Amino acid sequence: MDADKIKHAVDDATGKVKEGLGKVTGDRSTEAEGERDQTKADLGRAKDNVKDAFTDK
Repeated sequence: MDADKIKHAVDDATGKVKEGLGKVTGDRSTEAEGERDQTKADLGRAKDNVKDAFTDK
């Protein structure tokens, strides 16, 4: 697993924690930040998948 994939996994996990914390505390800002972190991780994974598709073969 390369560094980018690890970073995306960490961003996703951090985002889920922030989103959950925001929901529990009623802090929409923290919840939204968590959602953004997860979206950033998803976009990073998509970029990696495209890159992998062109470099694997």
